Amino acid sequence: QVQVVESGGGLVQAGESLRLSCASSGRLFSNSVMAWFRQAPGKEREFVAAIKWGSRNTVYADSVKGRFTISRDGAKDTMYLQMNNLKPEDTAVYYCATDSTIIWSSIRNANAYDYWGQGTQVSVSS
Repeated sequence: QVQVVESGGGLVQAGESLRLSCASSGRLFSNSVMAWFRQAPGKEREFVAAIKWGSRNTVYADSVKGRFTISRDGAKDTMYLQMNNLKPEDTAVYYCATDSTIIWSSIRNANAYDYWGQGTQVSVSS
């Protein structure tokens, strides 16, 4: 059973940066995918970014491309999301998700992930 725990959220002003972390308590495999999703009040959960553990291949939502960077530390079984130039529309609860059987074409689909963290709040004021 894999458990993931997010940390690093907070309240910042527009243009500032935050780094989120997601630590896994279970072993991650080369074909595991770890991803970030976010959910704003009254909106559906949306894909933010994902990384394949072994190859380090990454993919981003268009809304964050060029501002957010996903990375991982294999020794710590931890994934990061560096968020720069934050905007008020980035305000949401950010969730970490992982799965070892997901296929790459499904990584943007929240329903494809079996393991989720409890989320960390990111609030950006204008």
